[in-house]
Amino acid sequence: MYDFTPFYARLTESGLGHWLETLPARMRHWQQHQQHGELKKWQRSIAQLPRLTPSSVDISSQVRIGEASDANDGEKARIQGLLSQLMPWRKGPFDLFGVHIDTEWRSDWKWDRVFPHISDLSGRRVLDIGCGSGYHLWRMKGAGADLVVGIDPTQLFMTQFQAIKQYVPADTARDVELLPLGIEDMQPLQAFDTVFTMGVLYHRRSPIDFLQQCLDQLKPGGELVLETLVIDGDEQRVLVPGERYAQMGNVWFIPSTKALCHWLERLGMQNIRVVDENVTSLEEQRQTEWMQGQSLADFLDPSDRSLTVEGYPAPKRAVVIATKPR
Repeated sequence: MYDFTPFYARLTESGLGHWLETLPARMRHWQQHQQHGELKKWQRSIAQLPRLTPSSVDISSQVRIGEASDANDGEKARIQGLLSQLMPWRKGPFDLFGVHIDTEWRSDWKWDRVFPHISDLSGRRVLDIGCGSGYHLWRMKGAGADLVVGIDPTQLFMTQFQAIKQYVPADTARDVELLPLGIEDMQPLQAFDTVFTMGVLYHRRSPIDFLQQCLDQLKPGGELVLETLVIDGDEQRVLVPGERYAQMGNVWFIPSTKALCHWLERLGMQNIRVVDENVTSLEEQRQTEWMQGQSLADFLDPSDRSLTVEGYPAPKRAVVIATKPR
């Protein structure tokens, strides 16, 4: 059983005590009724990890916990073997006592594109909606955030996050948490200084409603950082793919950047700007030792890499930043 009590205390410290009106009951319901059938097996893998203390931690320029010299060869082999039982590892990379977890996505490249354009995170309360295994949570904390909360209903990702967190020094780890929740499980807190949502919008059946749910978590004057798939075109252009897009079956709406900005404007956001557009490369998303299934190379037309196998434009991503009115 997960004990979220220390996190509840941290919420009170950070001025988010009103979340405790609903969160503990929501988490009890999850504990009792919504746990994944494999969760106990994944937890056993974490419990068997060697007890090690890192001599150094770097979460500002990467996510590296400990030095290779902090663990002997047997301990490193145990880490490698046990964490491989938590595959696929999609978001990262992580370095744990010299064990390099080479994830499917080079999430550090995404962070490098996003970070120069956002408001200084120092002292801010941050929410990451759809955070995956939590790679960016650590980078947000490394950038100076006071409290970082990630939500993602995929319990394998939560387990991967916990595997990393157990090695992070307590004074840092207490400020970072991942909850197995979706945005629909959140009350409108209107309390976070920055809300990130990266790689989520196109998975939602109702993108406008989803954007409103994101805004409902922001305090007045707060900043939304949105990264998503886009296409070329004017403010009326939106791709609604068929059964699959790049072999993904849960892609509903892919707007142009102009359409996306128009949506945010209709929702009342201000200072809306597109700060980056980037065609996803085969070097950024690929099969690795830690993610052995199909990846981007398998999802593109082999005779024309500018198209998916279904004939749609190949994945292109944009970062849009906007401010909630005061």
